[in-house]
Amino acid sequence: MDNLNYNRHISGQFNAELEHIRTELMKMGGLVEEQLKNAIEALHNQDQDLAKKVIEDDQKVNMMEVAIDEACVRIIAKRQPTASDLRLIMAISKTIAELERIGDVADKICEVALEKFSEQHQSLLVSLEALGGHTIQMLHNVLDAFARMDLDAAIGVYLEDKKVDEEYEGIVRQLMTYMMEDPRTIPSVLTALFCARSIERIGDRCQNICEFIFYYLKGQDFRHLGGDFVEKMLTKGSH
Repeated sequence: MDNLNYNRHISGQFNAELEHIRTELMKMGGLVEEQLKNAIEALHNQDQDLAKKVIEDDQKVNMMEVAIDEACVRIIAKRQPTASDLRLIMAISKTIAELERIGDVADKICEVALEKFSEQHQSLLVSLEALGGHTIQMLHNVLDAFARMDLDAAIGVYLEDKKVDEEYEGIVRQLMTYMMEDPRTIPSVLTALFCARSIERIGDRCQNICEFIFYYLKGQDFRHLGGDFVEKMLTKGSH
């Protein structure tokens, strides 16, 4: 936690408030990671009980986002932070929004898992397990990078998204082949494509969190500048 330098504040209460929102973010991240793991497992095993639990627990994720965001607003209003303190609060506020959206993906996957599938349909969904496992690992790693404000770790996660994109494209090609060979698979393929796209988007959200880490540490915002530019600047920022 040396990167956060809480002890530089004269106000011990200010330190405590910053530590509180960071801790709550990590709790929320842990819950979202568990939600995603359970969603992928529920989809793979057609476990309706687990799927229902994930859907029910999504409300907890939403409530945590609201509570943390309100705490961020209170700190800004009361403390009027500047420089790195303000960047930290903004990074936390933006990160919890990304986590909430990842929680929504888990919820949507579980809604699919609640449907009754044919054996052929289930075989199509099995192909998503590896992609899901990859994005779960990305989420775990980016949360660890955020906890330590580790730029090198964040860069590693950012670059990992290329592999997720390649896996996703491979799944799309495979599913399209099924559909062309047997038009009867079209409904099943469309469902699998929806799930694959939702899972692939998690990698993009993890990349966004990497950019927030860079923003906090370097004071630069690279939104809307394009993936290649960001990748170059992130790699440069690690040296």
